[in-house]
Amino acid sequence: MAVNRLRLIEQKETALAKQARRESRDCDPGLEEAVKTIIYSAQRTEVKELHQIREIFVHKFGKDFAQDSIDNLSNSIPEKVTKRLSTVPPSEELVTLYLAEIARAYHVPFSGLQLEGEDITEHDESGDEGPPSGRVPEEALSTGGSQTARVKVRRLSQVDKLPNPSAPKSPVSVSTPAPTTDNPHPVLRVSTSGASQKGANGKANSADEQELDALRNRFEALRRR
Repeated sequence: MAVNRLRLIEQKETALAKQARRESRDCDPGLEEAVKTIIYSAQRTEVKELHQIREIFVHKFGKDFAQDSIDNLSNSIPEKVTKRLSTVPPSEELVTLYLAEIARAYHVPFSGLQLEGEDITEHDESGDEGPPSGRVPEEALSTGGSQTARVKVRRLSQVDKLPNPSAPKSPVSVSTPAPTTDNPHPVLRVSTSGASQKGANGKANSADEQELDALRNRFEALRRR
Protein backbone atom coordinates (compact mmCIF):
# COMPACT_ATOMS: atom_id res chain seq x y z
CA MET A 1 0.00 0.00 0.00
CA ALA A 2 2.78 2.42 0.85
CA VAL A 3 4.49 1.76 -2.48
CA ASN A 4 1.31 2.46 -4.42
CA ARG A 5 0.80 5.70 -2.53
CA LEU A 6 4.36 6.80 -3.35
CA ARG A 7 3.78 6.09 -7.04
CA LEU A 8 0.55 8.10 -6.99
CA ILE A 9 2.36 10.98 -5.32
CA GLU A 10 5.10 10.93 -8.01
CA GLN A 11 2.50 10.93 -10.79
CA LYS A 12 0.66 13.84 -9.19
CA GLU A 13 3.89 15.81 -8.86
CA THR A 14 4.76 15.17 -12.50
CA ALA A 15 1.29 16.28 -13.62
CA LEU A 16 1.47 19.42 -11.50
CA ALA A 17 4.91 20.25 -12.92
CA LYS A 18 3.64 19.87 -16.49
CA GLN A 19 0.59 21.99 -15.73
CA ALA A 20 2.72 24.69 -14.15
CA ARG A 21 5.02 24.64 -17.16
CA ARG A 22 2.08 25.03 -19.53
CA GLU A 23 0.58 27.85 -17.51
CA SER A 24 3.88 29.59 -17.01
CA ARG A 25 4.38 32.86 -18.91
CA ASP A 26 8.16 32.56 -18.84
CA CYS A 27 9.95 30.90 -21.73
CA ASP A 28 12.61 28.30 -21.08
CA PRO A 29 16.06 29.90 -21.65
CA GLY A 30 17.06 26.92 -23.79
CA LEU A 31 14.09 27.47 -26.11
CA GLU A 32 14.01 31.26 -26.06
CA GLU A 33 16.12 31.74 -29.20
CA ALA A 34 14.07 29.25 -31.24
CA VAL A 35 10.74 30.67 -30.10
CA LYS A 36 11.74 34.27 -30.77
CA THR A 37 13.14 33.31 -34.17
CA ILE A 38 9.81 31.72 -35.15
CA ILE A 39 7.86 34.79 -34.04
CA TYR A 40 10.32 37.11 -35.83
CA SER A 41 10.20 35.08 -39.06
CA ALA A 42 6.42 34.69 -39.07
CA GLN A 43 6.03 38.48 -38.96
CA ARG A 44 8.06 38.82 -42.20
CA THR A 45 6.88 35.81 -44.20
CA GLU A 46 3.62 34.48 -45.58
CA VAL A 47 3.90 30.87 -44.38
CA LYS A 48 0.59 29.78 -42.92
CA GLU A 49 2.09 27.28 -40.47
CA LEU A 50 4.47 29.87 -39.02
CA HIS A 51 1.57 32.25 -38.40
CA GLN A 52 -0.34 29.52 -36.56
CA ILE A 53 2.63 28.68 -34.33
CA ARG A 54 3.24 32.40 -33.75
CA GLU A 55 -0.32 32.87 -32.46
CA ILE A 56 0.18 29.96 -30.03
CA PHE A 57 3.44 31.44 -28.71
CA VAL A 58 1.92 34.92 -28.37
CA HIS A 59 -1.02 33.50 -26.44
CA LYS A 60 1.31 31.51 -24.19
CA PHE A 61 4.13 33.97 -23.47
CA GLY A 62 2.26 37.25 -23.78
CA LYS A 63 2.36 40.33 -25.99
CA ASP A 64 5.45 41.79 -24.37
CA PHE A 65 7.46 38.70 -25.22
CA ALA A 66 6.13 38.75 -28.79
CA GLN A 67 6.96 42.46 -29.21
CA ASP A 68 10.47 41.83 -27.92
CA SER A 69 10.83 39.04 -30.49
CA ILE A 70 9.49 41.15 -33.37
CA ASP A 71 11.73 44.15 -32.59
CA ASN A 72 14.69 41.90 -31.62
CA LEU A 73 15.37 44.06 -28.57
CA SER A 74 17.38 41.35 -26.83
CA ASN A 75 19.43 40.56 -29.98
CA SER A 76 18.58 36.88 -29.67
CA ILE A 77 17.70 36.39 -33.35
CA PRO A 78 20.58 34.87 -35.37
CA GLU A 79 22.30 37.27 -37.74
CA LYS A 80 21.76 34.91 -40.67
CA VAL A 81 17.98 35.10 -40.21
CA THR A 82 17.94 38.88 -39.89
CA LYS A 83 19.98 39.30 -43.08
CA ARG A 84 17.77 36.96 -45.07
CA LEU A 85 14.59 38.68 -43.89
CA SER A 86 15.94 42.22 -44.08
CA THR A 87 13.83 44.76 -45.98
CA VAL A 88 16.66 47.26 -46.46
CA PRO A 89 17.20 47.91 -50.20
CA PRO A 90 20.62 47.04 -51.63
CA SER A 91 23.25 49.71 -52.10
CA GLU A 92 23.58 51.63 -55.36
CA GLU A 93 27.00 50.11 -56.01
CA LEU A 94 25.64 46.58 -55.72
CA VAL A 95 22.77 47.36 -58.08
CA THR A 96 25.20 48.86 -60.60
CA LEU A 97 27.37 45.75 -60.46
CA TYR A 98 24.37 43.52 -61.07
CA LEU A 99 23.21 45.62 -64.03
CA ALA A 100 26.73 45.69 -65.46
CA GLU A 101 26.96 41.90 -65.33
CA ILE A 102 23.57 41.55 -66.99
CA ALA A 103 24.51 44.04 -69.71
CA ARG A 104 27.82 42.25 -70.30
CA ALA A 105 26.10 38.87 -70.55
CA TYR A 106 23.45 40.07 -73.01
CA HIS A 107 25.73 42.49 -74.92
CA VAL A 108 23.58 45.51 -74.07
CA PRO A 109 25.13 49.00 -73.90
CA PHE A 110 25.24 50.22 -70.32
CA SER A 111 26.98 53.23 -68.79
CA GLY A 112 28.16 51.14 -65.84
CA LEU A 113 30.48 49.19 -68.12
CA GLN A 114 32.18 52.41 -69.26
CA LEU A 115 32.63 53.55 -65.66
CA GLU A 116 34.14 50.20 -64.80
CA GLY A 117 36.60 50.51 -67.69
CA GLU A 118 37.58 54.02 -66.55
CA ASP A 119 38.26 52.73 -63.04
CA ILE A 120 40.57 50.06 -64.42
CA THR A 121 42.41 52.66 -66.52
CA GLU A 122 42.91 54.99 -63.55
CA HIS A 123 44.22 52.12 -61.46
CA ASP A 124 46.68 51.13 -64.18
CA GLU A 125 48.01 54.70 -64.49
CA SER A 126 48.52 55.14 -60.72
CA GLY A 127 52.23 54.17 -60.96
CA ASP A 128 52.22 51.11 -58.70
CA GLU A 129 55.19 48.77 -58.71
CA GLY A 130 54.99 45.69 -60.84
CA PRO A 131 52.86 45.17 -63.91
CA PRO A 132 49.61 47.18 -63.89
CA SER A 133 46.28 45.43 -63.77
CA GLY A 134 45.04 44.34 -67.18
CA ARG A 135 48.59 43.83 -68.50
CA VAL A 136 50.78 40.80 -68.78
CA PRO A 137 54.56 41.32 -68.51
CA GLU A 138 56.22 40.87 -71.85
CA GLU A 139 59.08 38.96 -70.22
CA ALA A 140 56.66 36.18 -69.37
CA LEU A 141 55.66 35.91 -73.03
CA SER A 142 59.09 36.29 -74.60
CA THR A 143 60.89 33.29 -76.08
CA GLY A 144 64.69 33.33 -76.17
CA GLY A 145 64.87 36.97 -75.11
CA SER A 146 64.67 38.26 -78.67
CA GLN A 147 62.59 41.33 -79.47
CA THR A 148 61.01 39.74 -82.55
CA ALA A 149 59.75 36.77 -80.56
CA ARG A 150 57.93 38.87 -77.99
CA VAL A 151 54.18 38.98 -78.23
CA LYS A 152 52.51 42.35 -78.26
CA VAL A 153 50.22 42.59 -75.24
CA ARG A 154 47.02 44.54 -75.44
CA ARG A 155 45.20 46.07 -72.56
CA LEU A 156 42.17 44.11 -71.40
CA SER A 157 40.15 47.32 -71.35
CA GLN A 158 40.77 47.73 -75.11
CA VAL A 159 39.53 44.28 -76.01
CA ASP A 160 36.01 44.46 -77.40
CA LYS A 161 34.94 40.99 -76.40
CA LEU A 162 36.57 38.17 -74.50
CA PRO A 163 35.34 34.58 -74.58
CA ASN A 164 33.62 33.81 -71.32
CA PRO A 165 32.50 30.18 -71.12
CA SER A 166 30.92 30.71 -67.71
CA ALA A 167 28.76 33.62 -68.85
CA PRO A 168 25.00 32.94 -68.72
CA LYS A 169 23.35 32.23 -72.03
CA SER A 170 20.56 34.31 -73.43
CA PRO A 171 17.10 32.92 -72.68
CA VAL A 172 16.19 33.55 -76.32
CA SER A 173 18.44 31.70 -78.71
CA VAL A 174 18.08 30.44 -82.25
CA SER A 175 19.88 27.19 -82.85
CA THR A 176 21.36 26.37 -86.23
CA PRO A 177 19.58 23.63 -88.17
CA ALA A 178 20.96 20.21 -87.47
CA PRO A 179 22.27 18.04 -90.31
CA THR A 180 19.57 15.84 -91.78
CA THR A 181 19.39 12.99 -94.23
CA ASP A 182 16.47 14.56 -96.10
CA ASN A 183 17.18 15.91 -99.57
CA PRO A 184 16.77 19.73 -99.43
CA HIS A 185 16.33 19.85 -103.23
CA PRO A 186 14.25 16.82 -104.15
CA VAL A 187 14.19 15.83 -107.84
CA LEU A 188 11.30 13.86 -109.24
CA ARG A 189 12.70 10.74 -110.78
CA VAL A 190 10.57 9.03 -113.41
CA SER A 191 11.08 5.33 -113.88
CA THR A 192 12.31 4.51 -117.39
CA SER A 193 10.98 0.97 -117.26
CA GLY A 194 7.40 2.14 -117.91
CA ALA A 195 8.45 4.28 -120.88
CA SER A 196 10.49 1.46 -122.42
CA GLN A 197 7.65 -0.99 -121.91
CA LYS A 198 5.25 1.46 -123.54
CA GLY A 199 7.59 1.85 -126.51
CA ALA A 200 7.88 -1.91 -126.88
CA ASN A 201 4.12 -2.31 -126.82
CA GLY A 202 3.79 0.39 -129.49
CA LYS A 203 6.28 -1.38 -131.74
CA ALA A 204 4.45 -4.69 -131.32
CA ASN A 205 1.12 -3.09 -132.22
CA SER A 206 2.57 -1.51 -135.37
CA ALA A 207 3.98 -4.88 -136.48
CA ASP A 208 0.59 -6.55 -136.03
CA GLU A 209 -1.09 -3.82 -138.05
CA GLN A 210 1.41 -4.31 -140.88
CA GLU A 211 0.69 -8.05 -140.93
CA LEU A 212 -3.06 -7.39 -141.09
CA ASP A 213 -2.60 -4.95 -143.95
CA ALA A 214 -0.56 -7.50 -145.84
CA LEU A 215 -3.24 -10.20 -145.40
CA ARG A 216 -5.96 -7.83 -146.57
CA ASN A 217 -3.98 -6.98 -149.67
CA ARG A 218 -3.61 -10.69 -150.49
CA PHE A 219 -7.33 -11.35 -150.09
CA GLU A 220 -8.18 -8.47 -152.41
CA ALA A 221 -5.71 -9.77 -155.00
CA LEU A 222 -7.31 -13.25 -154.89
CA ARG A 223 -10.79 -11.81 -155.34
CA ARG A 224 -9.73 -9.88 -158.42
CA ARG A 225 -8.57 -13.08 -160.06
